[in-house]
Amino acid sequence: MFKGRVISRGVAEGEALISKDPISFYGGVDPDTGEVIEKGHVLSRVSIAGKILFFPGGKGSTVGSYIIYRLKKNRVAPKAMVCIEAEPIVAIGAIISDIPLIDKVAWEVFNVVKDGDHVIVDADQGVITIL
Repeated sequence: MFKGRVISRGVAEGEALISKDPISFYGGVDPDTGEVIEKGHVLSRVSIAGKILFFPGGKGSTVGSYIIYRLKKNRVAPKAMVCIEAEPIVAIGAIISDIPLIDKVAWEVFNVVKDGDHVIVDADQGVITIL
């Protein structure tokens, strides 16, 4: 179990998807498919749709908040997000999209949680549980 700071409340359960690279939602993720399209990114050509997305934080344009919102409206958003540092772009995107988001988790999470692990993100309590 890991603890973190609650940014956007909610509870989600599902399959973990891990990125040790920051994510640029604007230009780096296709808002129609949920696929990471940034060349050279560790998740390039992988869909974040319906996953519990673990990543260090966001990068890039403030338009990224609206891309997260479009992902949600297009039903291809992650179920929840967990990151080391949720800068305003990711935080606002999660809040306006009603996607649970926890940050300030220990970097160790990337050594423990693996792609495909079944996890619960309780962003009401600030807890991530690996099942």
